[in-house]
This record gives sequence, C-alpha cells and structure tokens, in this order.
Amino acid sequence: MGCNIKISVLSMKKISILGLGYVGLCTAVCFASKGFKVIGVDVDSEKVKMTNERKAPIYEPGLDELLKRSVDSQMLYCTEDSDYAVKNSDISFITVGTPYRPDVGIDLRYVKSAAKNVGKALKNKEEYHMVVVKSTVLPETTEKVVKPMIEKHSGKRCGLAFDVCYNPEFLREGSAIKDTLNPDRIIIGEFSRESGDCLESFYRDFYENKMPPVIRTKLSIAELIKYVNNAFLATKISFINTMANICQEIPQADVTTVAKAIGLDRRISPLF
Repeated sequence: MGCNIKISVLSMKKISILGLGYVGLCTAVCFASKGFKVIGVDVDSEKVKMTNERKAPIYEPGLDELLKRSVDSQMLYCTEDSDYAVKNSDISFITVGTPYRPDVGIDLRYVKSAAKNVGKALKNKEEYHMVVVKSTVLPETTEKVVKPMIEKHSGKRCGLAFDVCYNPEFLREGSAIKDTLNPDRIIIGEFSRESGDCLESFYRDFYENKMPPVIRTKLSIAELIKYVNNAFLATKISFINTMANICQEIPQADVTTVAKAIGLDRRISPLF
C-alpha cells in the first residue's frame, strides 16, 4: 500500500483513543474541538458514562467546556467497546497508564491489553490503520511489545495493513489543553518513513497554520526522548530545591531572586 493512499485514508479524521485518563481525555476533546470524529475507549464504565454525560471525571482548566462542546456536537463518543472504536476509526492512539511497580518496574499490562484489542479488531478490518502509542514506555517497547502483539492477534504485518508510531506527550497539569493545542514540538518515532509521513500529515491537518516544529526519529529514540525530557525537568526541580536549602543557611539569601537571576540566562530559561 502506498503512502499517498495511507494519507488519504487518515484525512478522513476518524480517531479512537484507548484510555481516557489525564492524557487520553485531554487529547480526545482537543481533537474533537477541531472537527475530528473521536471515539474514546475505557474499561471503567463509570468514566465512560460520565464522559458521555458531559461530566469530566478529572479537573483540568478548559476541559469541561471542550468536553461539553465535543459531546453536544457529536464529535466525541465514549464506549467500553474497543473493537467498535478501532473498526470505526482510521487512527488509534494508545494512551493507557503505565504505573510503576517495585516488583516489575514499568507495568505494561494496560499497554499490552490495548495492543491485543487493537489486533483483534484489525483482524477483520480491510482498511489501513495507524496505531500511535502515547503512553510512557521504555525504549523498544513499541517495536518489541506493541507491534508483535498487534501482528499476532490481527494476523497482519506491520507496514502493510497497519503501521505503528510512537508519539510522546509533554503535558503539564493545569495546562494540558493549552499544551495539546499549542505544543512546543511534535516528536514522531516512526516504524518506517511512510508511517512517519502519515502521522505528520495527520498533525498538519490538525494544527493547520500553527504547526509546531517536528522531529522524526526511530521508535526507540522517541521513547528515550520522553524519559530524558522527564529526567531533565526533574533535575531542574531537584537542583533549585537544593539551592533553596543552601539559601536558608545564608543570611538574607532569597532563592526566588536566585532563580529569577539564573533564569534570565537563555541557556537555562526561567520556566519550570
């Protein structure tokens, strides 16, 4: 199947979001607000019910308004039926949680379940389908866990009947809607050049003249970028907290002034 055919399919603007947690729900309402038909999927029946009743199960500034608008315009519908969602969409985003467990580390049970369900749905679907992992996963998870799981349960080969990409999110609590609609950049980890072309085309359709910078790379590198990004932000917080402790030992030292001063250095920046 040629890339041009794939892109023409994705331009139909039919999306499924597997996992209606913080990332999934915010992503879903933002896509719906721009005229994309979105089917949200979650195993939590109460969450599905609340969302269809226009009641956000989480608090996030701007979420209530977009949720009500999306449901009222029939651009967003939520269900527990992942088979229905995948079969009635062109592109599926996996946004399930990956909690940390001391005994196993990153718990992939929800990612594996989502991939399995996507594969089962694709088994009897003739049209090309794009699968995009947004969940935070260790490098090589998309390549060695998600892709084989979909191939196993669909009986189809990646790169022909479907493609996979890794597309991390960088949302801040309290600014998730704003960050989704106005991101600093888009990272696309691609299985192939054609799959990356398709996902970039999708985002160009979504952002139109506000398209942010795009970095395209291998699947594992995109997964690593997410971890490095998180680690660097944690380092900034840890560092300034340490400086705050030092300031407490120095007469009249104010960490707020110190932070403002070093933040004016363009190599550091005042953010976060």
